[in-house]
Amino acid sequence: MANLTITVDEETVKRARIRALEEGTSVNALLRSYLEEYSGVRREKMEAWREIQEIARSSGMGSGGKGLPRREELYDRPIGRHRRGGPL
Repeated sequence: MANLTITVDEETVKRARIRALEEGTSVNALLRSYLEEYSGVRREKMEAWREIQEIARSSGMGSGGKGLPRREELYDRPIGRHRRGGPL
């Protein structure tokens, strides 16, 4: 990552830090997010993610919105406690 130095008056920085703190973030994270969106990086990431999802859907991968299978659906034995020294 590259470092970027900008000049901003002290009152603006102070108010930005307070607002970022109230929102549970940082001025650095806000500026990074803005620059990613401004430069198109965020859009490229979203397009790549959509493409991955479409490939997964078209190849039959994924749950099709059904969620993950239950343990009983994966294994032919019931859930039980393991006994020491013995089989499940």
